[in-house]
Amino acid sequence: MALLHRAELRPSKLELLVPWLPGRPWFAGEAGAEVTRVAAYRFDDPAGEVGVETLLVRAGDGPVLQVPLTYRGAPLAGADEHLVGVIEHSVLGRRWAYDACGDPVYPPLLAAAVLADAGQAEEYFEVDGKREMRPASMTLTGSRTGRPVPTGPVSAGPVDSGGTVVRVGEVELAVVRQPVPADVPPAGGLTGTWPGQDEPVLLAYAR
Repeated sequence: MALLHRAELRPSKLELLVPWLPGRPWFAGEAGAEVTRVAAYRFDDPAGEVGVETLLVRAGDGPVLQVPLTYRGAPLAGADEHLVGVIEHSVLGRRWAYDACGDPVYPPLLAAAVLADAGQAEEYFEVDGKREMRPASMTLTGSRTGRPVPTGPVSAGPVDSGGTVVRVGEVELAVVRQPVPADVPPAGGLTGTWPGQDEPVLLAYAR
């Protein structure tokens, strides 16, 4: 479960991505153009400390790009190269936003979604002491491979124009940065749909 806050963010998440995205090898779109949100999904950090959100966005009239992010209340040691930027959150204070592929919290959560169809976190707002559920903006479908979900050492692998590789234990996962409809590989995959995108797109897969 993800508990969200009705808060002001400076800069906003999308504003943060405007200067960051063009420097990625997988970027496509108009450099410096407005970044717009297409859909999003979240995973639950078991420790409840790190926000884990994946944004599907466009830069100008470019294709859909997949941007997994983590939000932390303090800098992540040794992860400067993965820092997207710093956000001032009117409720939580300063938050450090990272490319989730370089954050050790993310790969095990992605592995659970890809290999065991763990799904996305339910999102809630707290209003006047009561929790109100936020409808999901997209649908996720993972594979039920029967393989155990790894929990071993985590690392980030190569990045290219097609995507980013992360590893957890003996499992290697590819995050598709420009998701399009594609077959799910036999080793397992994660697909998504959203309003206006009825044909599932491949978001990530086991290699």
